[in-house]
Amino acid sequence: MSENGMNRREFLKKAGMGAVALSLPAWATAAEKIKKPNIIFILSDDVGIGNIGCYGSDQFKTPRIDALAKGGTRFDRCFAEPLCGPSRCEILTGRYPFRTGMIGNQHGSLIKPENEVMMPKMLKPAGYVTAQIGKWSQLPLEPGDWGFDEYLRFPGSGRYWREQTATYMLNGQQKDLPEGKYLPDIMHDFLVDFMTRHRDKPFYVHYAMSHIHGPIVRTPDSAPDSADLYADNVAYMDKLVGKLVAELERLKLREKTLIIFVGDNGTAPGWADRATIHGKRLSGQKGTLLEGGSRVPMIVSWPGTTPAGKTRKDLVDFSDFYATFAALAGAKLPEGVTIDGRSFAPQVEGQTGKPREWVYVELTGGWYVRSERWKLTRSGELFDMKDAPFVEEPVPPDTKDAEAIAARKRLRAVLDKLDPASGKQTVIPAPPRPNRQRQNQTPAGT
Repeated sequence: MSENGMNRREFLKKAGMGAVALSLPAWATAAEKIKKPNIIFILSDDVGIGNIGCYGSDQFKTPRIDALAKGGTRFDRCFAEPLCGPSRCEILTGRYPFRTGMIGNQHGSLIKPENEVMMPKMLKPAGYVTAQIGKWSQLPLEPGDWGFDEYLRFPGSGRYWREQTATYMLNGQQKDLPEGKYLPDIMHDFLVDFMTRHRDKPFYVHYAMSHIHGPIVRTPDSAPDSADLYADNVAYMDKLVGKLVAELERLKLREKTLIIFVGDNGTAPGWADRATIHGKRLSGQKGTLLEGGSRVPMIVSWPGTTPAGKTRKDLVDFSDFYATFAALAGAKLPEGVTIDGRSFAPQVEGQTGKPREWVYVELTGGWYVRSERWKLTRSGELFDMKDAPFVEEPVPPDTKDAEAIAARKRLRAVLDKLDPASGKQTVIPAPPRPNRQRQNQTPAGT
């Protein structure tokens, strides 16, 4: 029974929360059940699991991000698309690339507001005020055209000092970047101001951090003779996460706020060799349809709601954030649009939920579907993933292994049902890359 002798379902119905709220924990108070959480989605750039300390990184220390995991839940099997643009589009629409047409970084022009309902427009009817901060370069139009109430957009990755770029965009207006100011710090200040002004209403922030995408340049904390600007950038990313948490605590918003920290794809080429875990290099890297291209860190922290210090093996893919945030916010999913995501809101709250049996990953005409143990590609190659993320063992087409045969059949049925080939598969050639002065062995890739 719930408040005033009503059973749980009757109470939630009277509170106007409907079936979505039934996923809330049984031990929550009436006020907690009704309250909509603030949602801050931190999307780090080119950050794979080998860049984060709590995932076993050998080379990099991230104590503040690790503290998020210690106070919340770490998901070990979260899968992005292997490049920035497709990943970001999938997050914001809840739809796989073959549905939107965003199958590569050059495909943003195919996405139009009349065809897609991005996250802010879905959340706004539920009472949320929304902001976009940081990277938007592969997506079309301005964030405001997609429903964001406020935004700060930087002009391009790696351009964070005045000698690299003179301006940034703030709510549709071009602003001068002052001499000596570091753009990621301006982004942080904008976020703090937004939270402060909207502290009395639920807010959603799409915080597309600048770090650690190349070209890698100095941070305010880099020593003049620093020999490892890449490590400096990892450390500064970690510092900004810590400063955000401190500001939420100062504003007395921490227990009202869900933070999710993820990477947008795996570690970039040129640095993937350094992003080892317990002495082992991951299979693949950013831009590849291998484990290291898509397996990314995912940390969920909501004090008082998310279990502390827990690690989950549930499969999650980037389409799932859309459905999850809708469930937590009490928002309605758009009608007449196929949403591929599955809500993991129960897992955020410490329940078992209904974890996925497979995830789907796609990039410019290639794709695969992966279960906990097996992976099947577009071309029909089957891989045994028992030693992932380090090894992907090919399974011979004529295998007699009954488990492998059954896995192929199951995953083939998934791909047949999705039918990516019948979706939007327009291939757009990449434009020539400018010849930029690179620092500290900046690898190719966008």
